[in-house]
Amino acid sequence: MSDVTRILSQIESGDVSASEQLLPLVYEELRRLAEQWLAHEPTGQTLQSTALVHEAYLRLVNVEHQQRWDSRGHFFAAAAEAMRRILVENARRKGSLKQGGKLARRELHESRIAAPREDEDEELLALDEALDRLTETDSQAAQLVKLRYFSGLTIPQAAELLDVSPRTANRLWSYAKAWLHDALRGEDLGRS
Repeated sequence: MSDVTRILSQIESGDVSASEQLLPLVYEELRRLAEQWLAHEPTGQTLQSTALVHEAYLRLVNVEHQQRWDSRGHFFAAAAEAMRRILVENARRKGSLKQGGKLARRELHESRIAAPREDEDEELLALDEALDRLTETDSQAAQLVKLRYFSGLTIPQAAELLDVSPRTANRLWSYAKAWLHDALRGEDLGRS
């Protein structure tokens, strides 16, 4: 049993001091995960990786909403999901009418003048909705997308966390990419 798994078990059993022991052990991995998430975000993102790590960590070890962690991998998969949700909430907040609606501050770069980019916040929200729909259709495929796209895991790493063979993970990855492509174009696919 790894130190992380042992400490997660202590947190689960109500040991409040165990969460203080956990952060130093997982901080660097969570920070790398946050940096991978933020690399997909538009330029001018106001959320920093440190803030994203701390917000996700607080959600994960919240005493009022205790969660059960089966393993170290389960914890990091949940951390990836928490970070995704935080970024989606941030994108929704930015897009709300209270916050100026679709008005957004943009840095002026010559490359953007020649080829303007679509609104990345809207793309993130559309991807989030499509992932939610994919979860209803095939939760394992959706989890694989989250681990690959947002956590930056390789097929073998994601397959290990999902407890499937790399070949099955490759098949799920192909299916999920095609499903999401069609869903984002407005054509939902069913699982065959």
